[in-house]
Amino acid sequence: MGIKNHTGSEYTFAPGLMNDAFEYFIDSSQRMILLWDILRKRGNNYIEHESKGKPPLLIFDYEMILDGRTFELSPVNYSLVRIIPGKGVDTDPKKRPIVIIDPRAGHGPGIGGFKQDSEIGMAVSKGHPVYFILFYPDPIPGQTLTDVSAAEVRFIEEVKKLHPDAEDPSVIGNCQGGWASMLIGADRPDITGPLVIAGSPLSYWSGVSGINPMRYKGGLTGGSWLTSFLSDLGNGKFDGANLVAGFEDLNPANTYWKKLYNVYSNVDTEEQRYLDFERWWGGYFSMTSEEIHYIVDNLFIGNRLEQGNLELGKDKLINLENLEDPVVVFASKGDNITPPQQALNWIAKIYGSVEEIKRRQQVLVYIVHESVGHLGIFVSGSVAKKEHKEIVESLDQIEYLPPGLYEMIIEDSEDKLLGDYNVRFEERGIEDILALDDGFEDEKDFIVVASVSDMSDKLYQTYLSPWIRLFTNEFNAEILRQLHPLRFFKYSISDQNPYILPFKYFAPVVKDHRKPVNSDNMFCIMEKNYSDLIESTLNIYRDTRDKNIEYSFKSIYRNPWVKLWFGGDGEKESDTENPEKVQERINKLVQEDRKHWLEAMDKGGFTEGVMRIMLAVANADRKLDRSEFWAIERIGSSHKKLKKLKKSELKQIAKEQSRVLQTDHDSAISSLPVILSTKIDRKDAVKIAEKIIKADGVFAEEEKTMLNNIKKVLEI
Repeated sequence: MGIKNHTGSEYTFAPGLMNDAFEYFIDSSQRMILLWDILRKRGNNYIEHESKGKPPLLIFDYEMILDGRTFELSPVNYSLVRIIPGKGVDTDPKKRPIVIIDPRAGHGPGIGGFKQDSEIGMAVSKGHPVYFILFYPDPIPGQTLTDVSAAEVRFIEEVKKLHPDAEDPSVIGNCQGGWASMLIGADRPDITGPLVIAGSPLSYWSGVSGINPMRYKGGLTGGSWLTSFLSDLGNGKFDGANLVAGFEDLNPANTYWKKLYNVYSNVDTEEQRYLDFERWWGGYFSMTSEEIHYIVDNLFIGNRLEQGNLELGKDKLINLENLEDPVVVFASKGDNITPPQQALNWIAKIYGSVEEIKRRQQVLVYIVHESVGHLGIFVSGSVAKKEHKEIVESLDQIEYLPPGLYEMIIEDSEDKLLGDYNVRFEERGIEDILALDDGFEDEKDFIVVASVSDMSDKLYQTYLSPWIRLFTNEFNAEILRQLHPLRFFKYSISDQNPYILPFKYFAPVVKDHRKPVNSDNMFCIMEKNYSDLIESTLNIYRDTRDKNIEYSFKSIYRNPWVKLWFGGDGEKESDTENPEKVQERINKLVQEDRKHWLEAMDKGGFTEGVMRIMLAVANADRKLDRSEFWAIERIGSSHKKLKKLKKSELKQIAKEQSRVLQTDHDSAISSLPVILSTKIDRKDAVKIAEKIIKADGVFAEEEKTMLNNIKKVLEI
């Protein structure tokens, strides 16, 4: 009697079982040798990268534009570089430039362009001049986040000067780079175009109970005093390896098993991908004590950016209400570092309603991926070729969208001649964002955390910090950095270790005599089952640990005595304002705004009239297809009357006419004969509307009705 495998065939103990065992033994031994050789190469790469000063891991050539280290006032360890396109790729200096800001959250720069299928690769392939804001391993002593933000503003200003005939630069920010770009957009909306924030936290207290435990960790460790302590041990510098260790701790199954097992089980194909990623993942960059303390206190614990009271320099408050350019938010349900709630809830908190978004003439677009993880948002080739590619292609069209909140829908195209994907923008409400969360009630606990953090850090700074700094110098700080487990396990498995060196010579021999086992081998199947068991066990540990973290957090910070001493009743100051007065102020603003656009109904000429008609027809089915906006752009650049206008002027008119339509759609249509006074203009406008309808290849019933209504009003 034998044992059946997954295909239904039967193993016999002799000779089938022995053959399987022998083949598996050879294969697994070879894979183990090759795995150790890959880890050896990883260690060598780490040492080589360190010896070269940890340069950016970009596969694209670049040239220096501005070096922040040479600034006379407030120098920083940041630089602006221009990406040099490869052979056969041309960029148009008149096209909108794109500036990419990578995260400085423990790792080095380069994740936005360390392979061809990346954000930089997609932007360059579309002919955009691309700039990259990179940074160096060690900060300038005393450097602050205010200094960094001022330098980034200067970089964007420089890009704008270099392209005087192009529209304002679009800024793409990844993770930490996302909120950095939002600081720029809120501070200087005059120099930025559309902002794209990918996997970036802006609502730091948000999350779903039982699912997003990372937000609780700061409270359980007592707040920001720990970052002060680690900075003191680093002689005034905070080691980025500590941040990376925190990320790795989120998913122990992946960190301690799955990542390495994936290389081991696919050792013949995974080597280069793994080594390329580890070169970036294993490059640890530092921050000054001032930088990390500001970030933790004001953003992650204080949540001041969302609340609109973030101090950035003397007498300067950053408020996201000051944003004027369109914002595209890219989040994922599979992201356990920046869940969708942290990426999106600021919209509900700041604006409160879609009507308020429209009143402010703001365009907000979001994409929520169903499964990709945090790093996948930046490094996944499939995400780059789909989401990032389509976002870059849509940047100009997004500025034609009527003010409001939209979800960007990307679907496979049936007609590949028109492109790989169809893109449309569907109107959404604040309730669609709120549906991703389980309410804001649990966020009151973090107000208490902020109070505890402030007290604990003051105690540490007063009683312990002076003693720690007394016995710390750069020599012993560097020893501590080199003994960090994440560094130790890299350089200890390298050619510097004589016990590892033999794998350098074993691996080529193994590759020459490689005998991979068949996938239906009984022992291979057992191996994969055991791997799944180990992964499941570690996941159970993680889930249990996370539930304990959440339970402990709530037990502490919902305790009435803790609230009494540190958080009062857990209400923010803004919440104490008389709700009736708040509503009265809002109603007054709404009425003033409505009056303004009602007065604009019959103002303008051909340009305003034809733009109003184009937008009314395009939005008739409440689904704005990107091809319709392409058609608007083509008409704007070719029509004898419209081509006299700059793109920026055309987009401003589109925004204004959108508000006219949103304020009173019927009156906006009925007043068309006033601004399109001649029969020639009316017929011309209707012809243009027909072109818009045909742009997406779908003649929707709502569009047909709208066009007939416009013809009737214009008496055509």
